[in-house]
Amino acid sequence: ANMIIAKFPKEEYYIERIEVAGAGFINFYMNKTYLTEVIKEIIEQDDNYGRTNYGQGLKVNVEFVSANPTGDLHLGHARGAAIGDSLCRILDAAGYNVTREYYINDAGKQIDNLALSVICRYEQLFGKDSVMPEDGYYGEDIIDIAKELAKLYGDKYLESTEERYVLFRDFARNFELEKIKRDLAEFNVYFDIWSSERELYRTQKVDKAIERLQEKGYIYEQDGAVWFRSTAFGDDKDRVLRKSDGTLTYLTPDIAYHIDKLDRGYDKLIDILGADHHGYVPRLKASIEALTGDSEKLEVLIIQMVRLIKNGEEYKMSKRSGKALTLRDLIEEVGKDAVRYFFAMRSSDSQMDFDIDLATKQSNDNPVYYAQYAHARICSILRLAEEKGFAPTLESQYDQITSEKSFDLLKKLAEFPKIITVAADKRAPHLITYYINELASVFHSFYNVEKVINEENPSKTTQLLALVKSTQITLKNALSLIGVSAPEKM
Repeated sequence: ANMIIAKFPKEEYYIERIEVAGAGFINFYMNKTYLTEVIKEIIEQDDNYGRTNYGQGLKVNVEFVSANPTGDLHLGHARGAAIGDSLCRILDAAGYNVTREYYINDAGKQIDNLALSVICRYEQLFGKDSVMPEDGYYGEDIIDIAKELAKLYGDKYLESTEERYVLFRDFARNFELEKIKRDLAEFNVYFDIWSSERELYRTQKVDKAIERLQEKGYIYEQDGAVWFRSTAFGDDKDRVLRKSDGTLTYLTPDIAYHIDKLDRGYDKLIDILGADHHGYVPRLKASIEALTGDSEKLEVLIIQMVRLIKNGEEYKMSKRSGKALTLRDLIEEVGKDAVRYFFAMRSSDSQMDFDIDLATKQSNDNPVYYAQYAHARICSILRLAEEKGFAPTLESQYDQITSEKSFDLLKKLAEFPKIITVAADKRAPHLITYYINELASVFHSFYNVEKVINEENPSKTTQLLALVKSTQITLKNALSLIGVSAPEKM
C-alpha cells in the first residue's frame, strides 16, 4: 500500500493526501482548492477543453463506411458511419493527426451489374424487351439513372458498344456516390479522401503489390493460379491472388490498397468493417506482415449487426418505400442526433437493438434527450442569471464552492481529458456516451440541491455560475465528439 501511495500521481487527480486505512484499504482526500481550478481552466480553454497531446501527432488513417456505390446506405453502414466519425473526432481531440478515408469499390462485379441494370432500364424506356442481369439492381434509383441518361442522350445509345458501357457505368457510379455523399453530409460525416479501386488498377498498383510479395518470396504458382503464402504469417491457409482463368480475387486489390495507404506515410491504419468481414482480417494482416514486418500497423474494428425495434418487435421495412430501411429513413424517423447518439452508445463489437420508440421519447429514459435537456437547462440558468445582472466569473480561488454535490460535479468535469485519451486508446466512442450520461446525472443532482442564483449572496452566485458555465462547455464538447448537437433551448 505504501508503494502505491509513493508512486500515485496526486497532482493529476487533484489529490491532497493519501492514507492507508487498515488492511487492503487506502483513503484518497481531494484537494478542493486544486479541484476548483478546473473551472478557470475550462472557461479559458472553452471549445478546446478536454483536448490533449496524447497521440503526439501520430498519423492515423481511418477507413470506414466504404459502401459499394450501387445503392443506399443501410443500417450497418449507418452504424459504421457513426462509430467511425466519432472515433476520428476522439482521436483528433487526443492529439492524433487523423485522415478519414472512404474506399470506393468501383472495379468489381457489382459495378458491372450496376452498369448492366442501368442499360436494361434505359433500353426498356425506349420499348425494348430487355432482361435484367442475373444479379441486377431493381431499385427505383436505377430507373432514375436511366431516365437521366435518356434525358441527356435520347435514344443515341440503344446499340451495345464499349463506349455505352463505360459511359453508363461511370454515370451510374457517380450518381450513386453523390447520393451517398449527400446522406453522409446530412449525418454530419465527411471524408478527407475518396479512394477508387479502379484507380489502383489504372496506376498498376495491383500488379505491383503481387510483384512486391513475389520479391519477398511469398508467392508461388499452383494449378495455374497465383498463391500468397499467408500461412507463414498465422493465416489458417494460403490464399489465391490470381485465379487460373487470370481474374483476381477480392483480396488482391485490397492488399494493393493497404500498401498504397502505408506508402502515403501513415503510422497506423484503422479499418472499420462489417461483421461479414470477420474471417477476412487474418489474411489482410498477413499481407501487411509480409510486406512491412509489422502487422500491428493495421487494426480492424468489426461493426456488429443492428436490429431496429419498434413497438417491441423487430422492424425491417420502410413504410415509405416498402424496402429495407436506409440511413435516410432512420434520420427522417428519429432525427440525426438520436441516430448518432444511439449508434455511439454501444461497443462496436456487440450486436445492438436500436429502439425507435425510446429514441423518439421526450423523457429522461431517452439518453440523448436526457443529455441535450441537461445542456438546454444549463443555458436557461445562464440566461436567467444574465437577466438578473449576474455572470460567471474567472477567479483564482472559488472559495464559496463548498458543497459535496459541487465537488462531485467538479470531479466529473476534471475527468474529461482522461476520458478522451482512454476512449481514443481503446477505440471506444461508447465511453464518451457513458461520460455524457454521468455528467448530466451529476449536474441534475447538483442543481436539485444547490441554489445557484441567490441575489442575497452575489459573490457565491457568480462562482456557482462559473461552475455551471464550465459544465455547459464540457457537455457541449463531449456531445460534439459523437457528432451530436448541444441545443440551447428545448
